[in-house]
Amino acid sequence: MAFDKKASRLRRSRQTRHKISELRVNRLSVFRSNAHIYANILSPEGDRVLVSASTVEADVRAELAKKPGRGGNVSAASIVGKRVAEKALKAGIESVAFDRSGYRYHGRVRALAEAAREAGLKF
Repeated sequence: MAFDKKASRLRRSRQTRHKISELRVNRLSVFRSNAHIYANILSPEGDRVLVSASTVEADVRAELAKKPGRGGNVSAASIVGKRVAEKALKAGIESVAFDRSGYRYHGRVRALAEAAREAGLKF
């Protein structure tokens, strides 16, 4: 196995995903690239995306146009967190398990999680 950043991150995420699958709850999964951040709420089976939000959506892009840095910063992540929580509550999803996908809980991942909690999502 090659020891690159992506492989290490996926290795770290494996145990979390296994535990969440045992719990049989909806999962809030986060993916971040250098330019964007994505948040999906997946069904307990992991086969369907129930709700999603990201910095590539037109509404989010319009909101970010006023701010410097576009989609790859903490303010963009908090907008996405708030948006995914609002969509989830509208879809009848109140609680999820947070899957940080092997990323450290700081910076953009933390901002997304805290914004989702403040908007009413429980995890």
